[in-house]
Amino acid sequence: MDQDLHCTAERELLEAVSRITTFSTTSPSDEEQNQPKAEISCQVGKENPEKDDLQDSNTSLSPNSSMTTKELQEYWRNEKRQCRQVKLLFEIPSTRIVEHHLSKYVMYKIIILQTGSFDSNKSVIERRYSDFEKLHRKLLEEFSEEMEDVTFPKKTLTGNFTEEIINERKLAFKDYLRLLYSMKYIRRSKKFIDFLTRPELQEAYGCLRGGQYTKALEILLEVIGLQERLTRGNPVSIVPTLCAIVVCHKDLENPASAFEYGEKALSCLCVHTSHRYYTPLLETMITLAYELGKDFLSLQEKLEEWKAKKDPVRVFTLKELAVREYVQ
Repeated sequence: MDQDLHCTAERELLEAVSRITTFSTTSPSDEEQNQPKAEISCQVGKENPEKDDLQDSNTSLSPNSSMTTKELQEYWRNEKRQCRQVKLLFEIPSTRIVEHHLSKYVMYKIIILQTGSFDSNKSVIERRYSDFEKLHRKLLEEFSEEMEDVTFPKKTLTGNFTEEIINERKLAFKDYLRLLYSMKYIRRSKKFIDFLTRPELQEAYGCLRGGQYTKALEILLEVIGLQERLTRGNPVSIVPTLCAIVVCHKDLENPASAFEYGEKALSCLCVHTSHRYYTPLLETMITLAYELGKDFLSLQEKLEEWKAKKDPVRVFTLKELAVREYVQ
């Protein structure tokens, strides 16, 4: 009888989560804070990301019948966290002039903060005029209607390094980023997110490939916070970064930290078991769990279950996958 009650409760929980998830993705309300799923579907319709990323984005976000009660509860907690709107504030407090061989340009320091509360984990990046210009050109191609009334600071033939011009551009770029972020299709777009994160990620993965794990880890830990804020409605997109952090910690012989970030990555993939990182991540987590004296049998069961459903294929290790990211 107890077993029947347990099965009934588990089945009712699955049905409840399915109903709520269906409602959240089909409600006609346009209020953004209640519609993270609607934004994602709009983005996928307007974007043409790389094939792997597109397949991951199109994977069903609904819970499945193979999930345990505990996994369903964790899934729903993640859903509620994603529904909380995150608003970001962009500031450009300073600049610096860079002279490199025959080139000279201005670097704008951009500080990105989360509004509504004290944010001790602010993100700091630097971009030059040409970076903003490339972003603007790409957004015009993809979002011509949304960008119709967006103005961009024009180039000048002379005076680019005067205090007056630099200060004008500081204010203009700050307003520019705020305006872009206010448009939901643009702030969710790969082009906008890449502008804010890609240069740092390229540097981090370059360090990882070169065996500079400490430097790579330092950069990745800076970027992951910003990625989480920018992709709150699509946590799967941060899995590669989380896995790169796992690789760095593991190679630096920090198994506890590696396991911590591995758990975060697995929670993002709980309904995305076809993701290319899923199996390599499980294999790494089994090794770490065994080393740390943690429960590795449940992870082993998940791995065997996944292998039983799939044809035998060549699977890369987690590190092999990581070093392939952002290869120029």
